[in-house]
Amino acid sequence: MPHPAARLRTILPGPSRAAVGATIAGGVLTGLASAPERVGRLFRRRFPTVAVTGMTGVGKTQLADRLARRTSGTGAGEVGSAVMERRTRRSARLHGFRFLVVPGDNAATRLGALDEVFHDEPVDGVIHVVANGYATPRRTAGTTGSATASREEQLAAELEDWTITAHRIASMAVRRGKPVWLVIAVTKVDLYPDDLDQVLDYYSPGSGSPFGDKIDELRALAGGARLSVDVLPVSSQGGERSSAVSAKKASAMVDALATRLAQLSGHV
Repeated sequence: MPHPAARLRTILPGPSRAAVGATIAGGVLTGLASAPERVGRLFRRRFPTVAVTGMTGVGKTQLADRLARRTSGTGAGEVGSAVMERRTRRSARLHGFRFLVVPGDNAATRLGALDEVFHDEPVDGVIHVVANGYATPRRTAGTTGSATASREEQLAAELEDWTITAHRIASMAVRRGKPVWLVIAVTKVDLYPDDLDQVLDYYSPGSGSPFGDKIDELRALAGGARLSVDVLPVSSQGGERSSAVSAKKASAMVDALATRLAQLSGHV
């Protein structure tokens, strides 16, 4: 019985055999060339990138540390970082997130980080951190001692910071072929536990508040169907005797945020 290769040589003339060989080789090369791209898409689906934004002192890095199940090192209490920080959350099911913590200070590094996460390599989602006017004040460059700022001043600075970030989010959303999700993470809830419902309403779309109006403007610019918005309370700290939020409740809030991120990313 003739070998299959011999039969192929018998049936196909020389030029046809060469064409078949070229087709097979081309398919193999195409497959090899597209393999990294397919692997990259798979990795991004399993580990989507998330920008963590917000003004200085709201606790962005602390929240990213909690989400990544990472213990903050020395200096965790210091306010502000001049560079973009990166954290990764991994699960036993080979899912997770890559968090990019954007500097909150109005410096060149912050603008560069905003360009990176919203333009150069657009993220899959955004956690914007707010603190109901209780952000830790930052000292002016070159000064020493504790910084001071009223809650009204901090709320105004928070709104100004959000305006800058919201324009970047809108610009990214209209360029993307798929919807973008946004989570407003309301931190430091241990400082106002009795007013939490009103505070969450202040940061919600359709509330009529200054912040809510800014979110409505963002959704109008981006297209409502292209941008989903969630507002969730978070406490990166808790458990101290003087804290109004227990360690268990603080962990439950972080876990609820992580669960919502997994839902938004299609992991569950």
